[in-house]
Amino acid sequence: MDPISTELLHEGLTTSQVAVSPDGRRIVYVVGQVGSGGPPPEVWLAPADGSAAPRPLAERVSLPRWLPSGDALVCLVGGRLSTVRLDGSVTELSPYDGWIGDILPLPSGSYALIVEDGTPEQEGMRVWNGSDGAGGDRLAVVRAGDAAPRLLTALGTRHVVAAAAREDGALAVISWDEPADEPGAFTARLHVVDPDTDSALDCGVLPHGASRPAWWHDGARRHVALIAAAPPAVVGGMTVLDIVPGEAPVDLTPDATSCPTELVASGRGLVGVFADGLGSVVRELDTHSGKFTDLARTEGLVSTLACGGGTLAARVSDRCRPNDVFVLREGEFAPVSDTRPHYRDVAWGTQERLTWRAADGLALEGLLVLPPGRGREDGPFPLLVLLHGGPYGRYADMLQFNSYLAPQWFADAGFAVFLPNPRGSMGRGPAFAASVLGDLGGAELGDVLAGVDNLVADGTADPARLTVAGWSHGGYLAAWAAARTDRFRAAVVGAGIADWGLQSALGDLGREEAVLVGSAGWDGPGQHPHDTASPVRYAKDITAPVLILHGEDDTNVPVAQATYLHRALRAHGVPHELVVYPGEGHALTGRAAQRDVMHRARDFLLRHTG
Repeated sequence: MDPISTELLHEGLTTSQVAVSPDGRRIVYVVGQVGSGGPPPEVWLAPADGSAAPRPLAERVSLPRWLPSGDALVCLVGGRLSTVRLDGSVTELSPYDGWIGDILPLPSGSYALIVEDGTPEQEGMRVWNGSDGAGGDRLAVVRAGDAAPRLLTALGTRHVVAAAAREDGALAVISWDEPADEPGAFTARLHVVDPDTDSALDCGVLPHGASRPAWWHDGARRHVALIAAAPPAVVGGMTVLDIVPGEAPVDLTPDATSCPTELVASGRGLVGVFADGLGSVVRELDTHSGKFTDLARTEGLVSTLACGGGTLAARVSDRCRPNDVFVLREGEFAPVSDTRPHYRDVAWGTQERLTWRAADGLALEGLLVLPPGRGREDGPFPLLVLLHGGPYGRYADMLQFNSYLAPQWFADAGFAVFLPNPRGSMGRGPAFAASVLGDLGGAELGDVLAGVDNLVADGTADPARLTVAGWSHGGYLAAWAAARTDRFRAAVVGAGIADWGLQSALGDLGREEAVLVGSAGWDGPGQHPHDTASPVRYAKDITAPVLILHGEDDTNVPVAQATYLHRALRAHGVPHELVVYPGEGHALTGRAAQRDVMHRARDFLLRHTG
């Protein structure tokens, strides 16, 4: 069997951008290198019935969309709008080489695009005065042969977030007042835009997080469904909202115990992917009852759902297989692509599901990854508690070798790796997700520690060799765990929040972060939730060595958070290391940075548990 290595991650291929032909007979998808720096992506074509092997069509392709005729794709080839026929021939439609975020073929033969309009500047300075448009993304229309797309004016200077085309060409468009998440994400509205007449019908305000618009028809009226924050919570768990223009939104998934992640139109109906605990469910909307019914379940992760002619395709990953394209046949997923066959020769660690109860009796779940060839009877092991981002993220029961903090990478070094989904996570419904609002790090950390207690009690984990790590919100929770307990021998804080007041002031998400934690730095003097939930306030209590990792260009969680934690730890004499990666943002994409994180984090944890 082959060993687990950084090359295994970085030299592999992965799939994305799945699309099904209008007649349901063909599937296309993009194949590219994991991370940046590899060869250009290719678009591949496969028959949906599996009658022939997939084959590449063209290189340097992104955003493949089927033309209504089903005999060609419209996509970006080398960044320019082009068609790709099924024999691989490419025809450029326009020399325009500006940024394009989406392509929507229209029945008129033209194409609706989401394009970048730029940021207003005065003498090289970015200016905000409270009234001028702040740049952002706009709707545009282009025809074959046009030198550049024509911007639509119906939405004024609103920033376009997402759009979906109806069979007659009308567009359901989600837009914000301005492009920045803070405060744009709190200003979402839905419009129905007619690209032929450049007119728009305002359908009203949308909740925070509105995304994934999709048209459907109940036999009498057209509806727009979308995913947004479940009312009354401002942020937190998501639900499916249904809108008939002129009427109030209707929640299609009230009291849900799973979480919608994707929606696509399916003929007159609607199909969605739902995160369901550690697994995933594909559900179809019954257009008569307005209820979702199960089409297929999988224990792993389903993403990038596409539909055409009654055929459903998506990316699927299970415990032993990375994300590949599958087609749904008679309620079961059948493989289409096989991008990393060599993974079948790798000695992966055993992965199992865990359940436990929190101190208040709440049922919880997560995963455990053991060293390759080892079982629980070989314990106790040094334990790494690896925390996911979010908090509205989750661990799915998929192959845990898909990032630079990969559980299988640490398991290969001898760690048992605990992957908890504490309250606040995706997959248990909006109420479960929203339960952490105003209590970040409270019961959330208690849930994690209760799971650790179970693993210590059953002999899996060595209580003297516990470690903790995470990225983004997981990095915050790792720092918080190190600050509020003395149980961990070492902590890795990746792109983590050290101070919530600083985060709501400087981070991309601004007000969303303030709502999550319960207050902002401008709420007046005194102790506020953003103070009491900040790890930096308890830096003097940290005894475990800390490794701080951060991208220098991170705007989601600014690198100032890493600097703040570093200075606090240095002031109190806490042993720690700080690594800042130039040119990297919140998610590291460069191979050199990813390799460094993998080796540095693993070596750091081994050094402090050996």
